[in-house]
Formats: sequence, structure tokens, C-alpha cells
Amino acid sequence: MEFDLEEAMAALTRTPAALKAMLSGLPRNWTENNEGPETWSPYDVIGHLIHGERVDWISRAKIILEHGEARPFDPFDRFAQFEESKGKKLEDLLDEFAALRERNLATLRGMKIGAGDFEKTGQHPALGRVTLKELLATWVTHDLDHIAQVARTMAKQYASEVGPWQAYISILHDRKK
Repeated sequence: MEFDLEEAMAALTRTPAALKAMLSGLPRNWTENNEGPETWSPYDVIGHLIHGERVDWISRAKIILEHGEARPFDPFDRFAQFEESKGKKLEDLLDEFAALRERNLATLRGMKIGAGDFEKTGQHPALGRVTLKELLATWVTHDLDHIAQVARTMAKQYASEVGPWQAYISILHDRKK
């Protein structure tokens, strides 16, 4: 499927509501447990998504459009959520994520990105040259990856409880990270 900005924004718009539907009001056993050492809980994932909304996607799109490769992206701290989310309630994080996403999508719409902008490039600190189209497509894919991670992490909480059906439940056999 080829990248289409309107279709990408339609998917990005839905992520906060999807995660809120999955997580809101659940007991902490569902939201704060993870898959084992060096894995994230659903709570951690929401914090990570918030951090990305604050410092990643829109900031990097602006850098590409305003500076190209002349100004490299700032490094992204993939673990900032552990400090930033401390002491916060999941419900508050879900609301914060929704508000930040709404603001960022409004900003994205206001950038008036045209087809000619998609091939403009920026400099990622680890990946090198990237295009605006790749950045925006990654934003959507990143969301979907974390929605799947939340579902997988939750499913694994009952891995030992499903008995012989475990053989048929593929989500219980997926990667840990």
C-alpha cells in the first residue's frame, strides 16, 4: 500500500481512542504487568507514546521541512517514559496522549504538506538519511506496533491459564519486546 497522508492521519486519529477502549478502567494487573524482564507494560507504552508526541514526530517533520539534512534530528530517548510517567494515573496518561495527538494532528494539517514534500530528507542520528514520507509512515506503523504490543502483553497475563488452547493462540508465542 502506498503512503497517503489523509489515510495515515485517519489511522493516527484512532490510536488514542483504541488504547483508551482497551485500557481505561481496567485493574492494574492488566495495565501494569509486562512480559518479563526488559519489556514494557501497557502503562509504559502509553508513557512512551506521550513522549513521542511531545518530542518526536512533529518536531522531526518540521526539521525536515525547515532545515533538511543541515540540522540532524535530536536523539530520541526511548525510555523517557519511566521517569516522566512516575506517579501518574493511567487515566490521566490516556487523556494526555489523546490531547497531544489531537494537537499534533492539527499541527500536521496546518503544515500544508504537499506531494512534493514527501521526498524531502532529514538526518536521523542512527539511521542516516530519511524522507518525510518515511517518517510519517513510521508514525502510523509505530502506533500499530504499540497497539499490538499492548494486546500481546495483556494476552500473556493469561498464558498459563488457557491450558491446552495455548497451542492455538499465536499471540502467546510472539516476540517479547
